[in-house]
Formats: sequence, C-alpha cells, structure tokens
Amino acid sequence: MARTKNSTPKPAKEPGRLKQMYRVFKMTRRYDPNAIWWFLLAFIAPVAAGVVAGFLISGVGNVFGFVLWVIAGVLGGMLIFLIVLGRLAERAAYAQIQGQAGAVGAVLKSSLRRGWTASEMPIAVSPKTQDAVYRAVGNGGVVLIGEGPKSRTLKMLEEERRRVTRILPNVSVHFLHVGPDDDAVPLHKLAGRMARFKRSLNRSEIYAVSNRLASLGKNQLPIPKGVDPMRARAPRAR
Repeated sequence: MARTKNSTPKPAKEPGRLKQMYRVFKMTRRYDPNAIWWFLLAFIAPVAAGVVAGFLISGVGNVFGFVLWVIAGVLGGMLIFLIVLGRLAERAAYAQIQGQAGAVGAVLKSSLRRGWTASEMPIAVSPKTQDAVYRAVGNGGVVLIGEGPKSRTLKMLEEERRRVTRILPNVSVHFLHVGPDDDAVPLHKLAGRMARFKRSLNRSEIYAVSNRLASLGKNQLPIPKGVDPMRARAPRAR
C-alpha cells in the first residue's frame, strides 16, 4: 500500500527580526510621516560625532584609531535609531487604539513601569456608556484612571475614591483622565504621568495596599444581624 502523506499543514514561519523591524518602521512612518526625519537624525548624529571625534582625537595619521571611532559612531547610531523607533512605534500603536474601550487596560498591561501593580481589567464600568475606571498602585499611592469623558467618569472616580479611603484612609489617591477632553492624558504618556506622583509608599506597602484593595472585588457573604464574628465561639461538645 502506498504511504499516505501527512496532510497536516505546517505552522506559518514567523518573520525574522529584520522583517519585524521593517514592518514596525513602515507602520510608524505611515502614522507619522515626520518620523523619517527623527530616524535620520538619530542615526546620522552619532555617526557624525564619531567622524569628528576620530579627526580630533586620533588625527589623520592614525587610520586605525579613526576607523574605530567611525565604527563606534555607526554602532551608536544604530542603537539610538532602535530606541527612537521603539518610542515612536509605541506612540503610533497607542494612537490606533485611542478612544477604544479597554485602551487604558492595554497600557497598564504592557507599559507599566517598575514598582507599579495594576490589572488590565477595569474595576468599574458604566453599562450605558461603557466608561470605565482602572486602578493602579505604586510608589505614588493609588491612582484611579477614568476612561471616557471627564464629565461622566468623575462621578465614578469619586465613588471609587470613597471606597479606597474607607479601608485605607492614610493612602494618597490620585485621579487621571484618558478621553476626549483637552486636559486628558494621552495613552502614550499615561505611564510617565503616573510616575510623577510624589513617592509615598515603599515596596512592601505597595503589595500590602494592592492585596487589601483586591479584597474589595471579592463577594462576601452577609453577616447575620446581632452576630459578632470576633466573639463567636464554637459550640461545646457534649
């Protein structure tokens, strides 16, 4: 009998690193046509600095030293180019989801800086308008982020602040707004704005506050009236 060939399709090969970088470059340039000038400046400036340093330090006679300075300038230009590409690509990606529900959660999941804890899921959502409130805990205390127009999310933020201060009265609570308002925080600047708040918690306090706030979302069975759980005793065995 003839052998039957395996009809299972092979998994698609992932694009290489250079191809991925080229896709990111095209996406960024499509979003911001002026990005090409930042890319050129990021690469050419270190190369020019390497050439000038080679002339001034190594001199014309020392060809080996001059070449080393040029190579250092090229490597520096590539490094700075990648840094600028990453920053502008991140801004372009966030601009594409600006105004969509869950955009703040995507930022908290991918761009949250060290020392901060948060969930990509909102802690409160308006069923009518889909406005949402997100919560993050870090060095600056508790940050409540409203996703939607400020006129609609402010009331939701105030309600969440009352819940937080009821169990953590000594912890600072801050508001940030991400939405269509003029004074709203753009998505690509959200992580940076959170880091500006004055430091008020250390690492151990951050985790303690985060765990305490996590208990707010857990459903607890109601305690019968007239029963003090701290004084309840187990029945004696007969």
